[in-house]
Amino acid sequence: MAGPAAPAPVEATPAGRRHWVHAVDAVRAWARTRPRAAQAGRLGLVLVLVAASYGTTQWFGRPIHFYDLRIYHGAVAWWASGGDLYRYVHPPTGLGFTYPPFAAIVMRPMAELSVTAAGWLSGIVSMAAFVFLVALAVRPIARRYGWRTWYAVALVVPPLTATDPIRETLGFGQVNLLLAALIFADLVGLRWRARPGSQTAGFFASGAWAGAGIGLAASVKITPALFILYLVCSRQWRAAFVAVGTAVGATFAAWMIAGHESWTYFSTILWQTERVGAADMTPNQALTGILARLFDSTDSPPLVWFSFALVLLAIGISRAVSAHRDGDEYAAFVLVGLTGNAICPISWTHHLVFAVLAIIVLADAAVRRRTSATALLLPRLAGARLPLRMSARFAGLPYAALAVGSYVLYVVSPVWDYSHLLPTSHYADGTFGWLAENSLGLVVLALVAVLPWRPGAAPAFTAGRLRDS
Repeated sequence: MAGPAAPAPVEATPAGRRHWVHAVDAVRAWARTRPRAAQAGRLGLVLVLVAASYGTTQWFGRPIHFYDLRIYHGAVAWWASGGDLYRYVHPPTGLGFTYPPFAAIVMRPMAELSVTAAGWLSGIVSMAAFVFLVALAVRPIARRYGWRTWYAVALVVPPLTATDPIRETLGFGQVNLLLAALIFADLVGLRWRARPGSQTAGFFASGAWAGAGIGLAASVKITPALFILYLVCSRQWRAAFVAVGTAVGATFAAWMIAGHESWTYFSTILWQTERVGAADMTPNQALTGILARLFDSTDSPPLVWFSFALVLLAIGISRAVSAHRDGDEYAAFVLVGLTGNAICPISWTHHLVFAVLAIIVLADAAVRRRTSATALLLPRLAGARLPLRMSARFAGLPYAALAVGSYVLYVVSPVWDYSHLLPTSHYADGTFGWLAENSLGLVVLALVAVLPWRPGAAPAFTAGRLRDS
């Protein structure tokens, strides 16, 4: 005789989440039945975001007209005509060339173009580099949620392009996105090295070249060399050796081509930080600028800066190594970049591209934290009281709030509305004005300390091997 019927299982999924899942399933079912309409809807949403990004940039951005690129163009044209590279002074600005000779060699073909053509070419290549940087972050997220990668990237790129570091980089004709792309290309190489069978693959497919991008970036600009320290601390020895070898090789090659300029740069120009402006200038959002404005001085107190810089360096590199060991190499690279922005003597607002990439990490961490909390509490949620349900629903709220707040701040960029130049005090608008003038840099300092990493999100080591041998 059959026993009593078993009670029906209690639905464990919270009502709000159940309705959201049903809505998503309904949209996907509609997309499968009407693929052309769904494709048109996706394209329309992307176009709306592009238009909104353009409007936001026009509203909050500044008319720069390739300000820095005009200096680069003038310097390499002057050098090509027989002039001394580091004696060049751009007439309207009084500024000269401040990068290593290897950078001038790379930029030398620009002298054959007009400033406008060089500016547009720089903008196109920089945008391609930015798409690459976003795609590296978004692709694992899109695959996790069953989205098409191109669509996820197309949704993320336009809003982030409206942020101050990206629009300023494009407007100035700067190299920040290109250097970041070189650095993150090594992340691709590290991932490829972690794939099964990579040891028997060809040189390119095996990722054996990982580190070359960092080495080239450090040859164009000194600050990316911090990534070499990170590779050493995380015991990724091969990539570190490749990075050092590439940097030394590129610098030596530049010395062979431009020996006089190389001697001038490393003996004199490298140590003249005043060539680019006073530390307290509002665009300088590095620790030096924050401290200089804190003390209402043109320079930051050397011992105070050095002490805080060492602390930030220790925090940033140690947290990046922890992110690497937990399998989130992307967040590790972002942490190193943020640390470089913070401790560098000068970090203009357009240098802070790593803060923009950090927004993606924060947003994903917020969703993952909420999902993890829901999964852990799922057996108890069936008959849970309201506080338990609420604790799962808002588990990722701190990271979400930091992501949204950082994005809004970097779009509005209040530093320009509260910009001061001594003898006008940096406290002329009170404490709020001082905070606004330093806001972008303060966010960078906070991100170095609190940016989360996502275990297993993007590992750069094979299973069971946390460190390179």
